[in-house]
Amino acid sequence: MSRIGKVERTTKESSIIVEVDLDGTGQVEIDTGVAFYDHMLTAFGVHGALDLRVSATGDVHIDAHHTVEDTAIVLGQAIREALGEKRGIRRFGDAWVPMDETLAHAAIDVSGRPYCVQLGEPERFESFTIGGNYPFVLTRHVFESLSFHAQVALHVRVLHGRDPHHMAEAQYKAVARALRAATEPDERLGGIPSTKGVL
Repeated sequence: MSRIGKVERTTKESSIIVEVDLDGTGQVEIDTGVAFYDHMLTAFGVHGALDLRVSATGDVHIDAHHTVEDTAIVLGQAIREALGEKRGIRRFGDAWVPMDETLAHAAIDVSGRPYCVQLGEPERFESFTIGGNYPFVLTRHVFESLSFHAQVALHVRVLHGRDPHHMAEAQYKAVARALRAATEPDERLGGIPSTKGVL
């Protein structure tokens, strides 16, 4: 069974195409016009073992916000489409990712009930920009948009960290690994992993 989602979305602020294969091998092709975000989505695809294609154009001459947010929205929608009925998946997944001095943890429930909790980013970095075009605070916004549109409950924590690059990257990798674990087939369960019979 193919678990591929492809979504296109165009607004006055951006034009986004995302294609994701949940059963991929980490083959990625990313171009958003925001270099650090490209780096994060590449890590997301590789560590999530997703085949991921993202093409985005937007008003980055204003700032990165619209393009980053809209891409996260479309990525979430594509993941939701690829999941289909969610039959035979593990449903829950979590991952710990250390990156030098940083430690991040993510836990996901592919529940159909969107919710996002993101904690631990030091307040002193709220105005920090990574790579000249990616405000550090956008990471939380990405995960909020992703969880809402993928319809998953997502908890992400930074337990330790000093370098904003490391803190952002460890979170993306942890979310990718948790998503990979949650969406993997469960050989012991062929149906919907819920007492309700639907997710």
